[in-house]
Amino acid sequence: MMTIRQVITTAKNPVLFGRGRYSLPALPLLIAFLILLPVAVVGSSLLSPTWEIWQHLWETLLPEMLRNTALLLIGVGVGTFILGAGLAWLVVAYRFPGQPVFEWLLLLPLAVPTYIMGFVYMSTFDFAGPVQSFLRQQLGSADWFPEIRSGPGAILVMTLALYPYVYMLAKAGFQGLSSTAFEAARVMGYGPAAVFFRIALPLARPAIAGGLALALMEALADFATVRFFNFPTLSEGVVRIWYGMMDLGAATELAGLLALVALTVILFELALRGRSRYYQTGGKAPGVPRTQLTGWQKWAATGICTLVSAVAFGIPMLQLVSWAVGEVRTMPDGAAAVYAGLIGNSLLLAGLAAFCAVIAALVLASGVRYNGGRIARLLARVATTGYAMPGSVIAVGILVTLAAFDHQLGDLVAEWWDISTGLVLTGSLVGLIYGYVVRFMAVAYNSVDAGLEKVTPNITMAARVLQASQWRILWRIHLPLVAPGIFAGAALVFVDVMKELPITIMLRPFGYDTLSVWVWQMAAESMWSGAAIPAITIVLVGMIPVIFLTRAAAKK
Repeated sequence: MMTIRQVITTAKNPVLFGRGRYSLPALPLLIAFLILLPVAVVGSSLLSPTWEIWQHLWETLLPEMLRNTALLLIGVGVGTFILGAGLAWLVVAYRFPGQPVFEWLLLLPLAVPTYIMGFVYMSTFDFAGPVQSFLRQQLGSADWFPEIRSGPGAILVMTLALYPYVYMLAKAGFQGLSSTAFEAARVMGYGPAAVFFRIALPLARPAIAGGLALALMEALADFATVRFFNFPTLSEGVVRIWYGMMDLGAATELAGLLALVALTVILFELALRGRSRYYQTGGKAPGVPRTQLTGWQKWAATGICTLVSAVAFGIPMLQLVSWAVGEVRTMPDGAAAVYAGLIGNSLLLAGLAAFCAVIAALVLASGVRYNGGRIARLLARVATTGYAMPGSVIAVGILVTLAAFDHQLGDLVAEWWDISTGLVLTGSLVGLIYGYVVRFMAVAYNSVDAGLEKVTPNITMAARVLQASQWRILWRIHLPLVAPGIFAGAALVFVDVMKELPITIMLRPFGYDTLSVWVWQMAAESMWSGAAIPAITIVLVGMIPVIFLTRAAAKK
């Protein structure tokens, strides 16, 4: 039998997860290393730049890409802040017709990837689209109509697709405020505008900053939408150089610059939060007191929410359904089998990526929680930064890493057995799943780590007293308690993989198409109806986290 001291020591520091203040066991360390490797490879390219590549880029596309990237980030940042924070305050602080419905209805654009929103709006408002065609028919000319294939068009579409990130977090931030500060402001004679700008906005600033960072990182990572709108950015340049020119060296160095811009966005978010701290007292007091709008104000509020919901979700979905109906009516023989193959490929990739991500997250989170060392916590924090990196950066890093591995393996096999192996991992499903895990590890890790909060040391101590092995404790005690977090993390990774485009485009095996790739290819060829059914499928899958968020908010 074990002594009480041995039980306590083993429970706090299981051999499975390592011991020591600065130690980290081999398996979590290996996982953290593999996740960090692609980003580190891309970042290292900036340490030894190839001046010929940079000179060529500067003489051709780089100035335009830098300018467009900066304009895109500024425009999307301002647009999502105004739309997201404004709508969040409207539904939290006021009562008006339809307000409870709009609380979740305004989240629906979160299910629509930017590239789907982009090609729908481009096809609708382009010169040959139905809007300008109708105007020419009725008015004789539509030359005055703004050009949709432009920077402002791309910024508008991305703002409509990404404002839910700010709306969701700003709404949570406003709902978490105590009513005490607002009552004091009213006693001091503050009007509605002063209450918002001087009380609510500063108190919710950390939440709003987090939402802005997510929106900006999504805008920075996008390459398909800006290509549709003829507005080249750094992310689009990375994909263009690799996919069009197959120049891995130039793509790597440009991806390094893109990673540096992504890091700047993260630092901007930290600076936006600032060092100031805003504490709430009387946390059990009611939240923001809702004001009942009357007269024209209540109908104006309803009209604004209706307009945003229609423009950001209703119109794109109606257009997709219209195309899909036409596609079904004229569907040639064999088209159903093609769609079935696309769905099967997408489900296979999403399922494998979700499984690998949650297993890696479970090992990493367990190692951190039961080891408790500083290095363990630091590596876990850094290993989840892949979500902040654009998919094209991760894809280039994995291409470089796997290509180097394949060359080393090929040289070794040729030396030993005189056999040519070719490329083993480059362009395979292994590399594709690897990219997904690196990109979405943060999603899986946060869910699993939250589930591990339920595992108290007392449970582990009791099991050790009963002479249970560490694997038996993990299987019979820890996993059942962590299961909800595992399933939630797997579902979120599954949805993200279904929508992911840059990693899929750059790392997929030759000829291996998915729903997202098919949508991109059909939209690039202006075959709108051919992209409709896959796009609707992606949107329906994207509804899963929206439903989850809505139900979670309803329980509060």
